[in-house]
Amino acid sequence: MSQSFSLDESQARRSRIVEAALWCFLNFGFAKTSMEDIAKRAGLSRSLLYRSFKDKDEIYSAAFEDWLVARRPLADEAAQRSGLLAERLLAVCRIMVIEPWSEMSRTAMGSEFLEVCSRIAPESEGRYRAALFECVNAILQDEASTTVFLLSLSGLTADGPATDVLERRAELLAARFTGFKGKAA
Repeated sequence: MSQSFSLDESQARRSRIVEAALWCFLNFGFAKTSMEDIAKRAGLSRSLLYRSFKDKDEIYSAAFEDWLVARRPLADEAAQRSGLLAERLLAVCRIMVIEPWSEMSRTAMGSEFLEVCSRIAPESEGRYRAALFECVNAILQDEASTTVFLLSLSGLTADGPATDVLERRAELLAARFTGFKGKAA
């Protein structure tokens, strides 16, 4: 019983750390976030922080995974539901791209979050990109079209649009890729 309690306590501490770290990374940037910043935000001592994570890179990877890669089950569900292809495609885009974009765009350093990932946690970024690819491919059912769709989707954020603008762009892109036919699967 006490082992279960300490496991629950450890998981709760880890969640607090990851949530605090994400906030710090989005607001201060990776380079300017210190372990002390994360510990303070999580309401923990640095020694407790180091019991859960060996360094800032490991915390960053966990924050990325918990925030973006963990969206995969919701995106899978959206991709597999019945309905118009464009609606399903847009639902996956909302879950995996638009909602995180909305959160990132409201923070001081959110724009660098994904850029830093390729350097700090390329395996996490790879899992995120693979999850997004697989969900979109489940709808489009063509790897070449999926690749072009995702490259196009990535380009929609190049000018740092407001979330509502990104949403309208993604709607248009989804409609174009599904041929305006409104085909249901």
